[in-house]
Amino acid sequence: MLKIQNISKTFNPGTITEKTALQEVSLLLREGDFVTVIGGNGAGKSTLLNAVAGAFPVDRGSIEIDGTDVTRLPEHKRARFLGRVFQDPMTGTAGTMNIEENMALAMRRGKPRGLKWGITPAERERYRECLKSLELGLEDRLSSKVGLLSGGQRQALTLLMATLQAPKLLLLDEHTAALDPKTAAKVLEMTRRIVEEQHLTAMMVTHNMRDAISTGNRLIMMNDGRIVVDVSGEEKQKLTRKDLMDLFEKAAGKELDGDRLLLS
Repeated sequence: MLKIQNISKTFNPGTITEKTALQEVSLLLREGDFVTVIGGNGAGKSTLLNAVAGAFPVDRGSIEIDGTDVTRLPEHKRARFLGRVFQDPMTGTAGTMNIEENMALAMRRGKPRGLKWGITPAERERYRECLKSLELGLEDRLSSKVGLLSGGQRQALTLLMATLQAPKLLLLDEHTAALDPKTAAKVLEMTRRIVEEQHLTAMMVTHNMRDAISTGNRLIMMNDGRIVVDVSGEEKQKLTRKDLMDLFEKAAGKELDGDRLLLS
């Protein structure tokens, strides 16, 4: 479903602020894989997701989504392949529009637009049914402005919108980091359920080792723009925080400050 081959990215080349964010990264995700991506600040995690999403062009290498080469496609043309949830709950929704209008936009992502009536009764009923699954009472607030929702409600709505059309690939960029612990746990549980029920292929960036270990069927750790740890299957199921730190130290050749990684 995702094939990344030898991609590299350097920001501000030739200047005093030059930063090599990705170094010859290759990664293959099969349909239904749920991969968590972990690493310290500046390791390249979010850069990798942004490269896949087309937020900037890569310097070298190629990216394919479901067999389509998207390496040179701009961000808006990749939208039909992707669902994205960002760290900031305010980013994935339009606060001045109401809930059903936001969902209607998500339903039409990547499709041609016409002049027919915006939201049909059948669509409105579907939105209600989808919102019920969140168990937040939003199904009775379709006409409420999204800007009036709490951060957790808004992030849950963004997650639902990102998966309305069952994207080829779901990108989750620290999507629980800005939420309080209780709300973050609820949104993460929703994420696990939606990915499993829809059999989605997903990549989730996180700083939280516990979440990285307990979520998905595969875990990769990045350091200095490279993938240094890649575990899956039974090996991942048995993984502990200490195991993960030991794997990192063996692969990267240096000690990992686990507490700094967890809390950064």
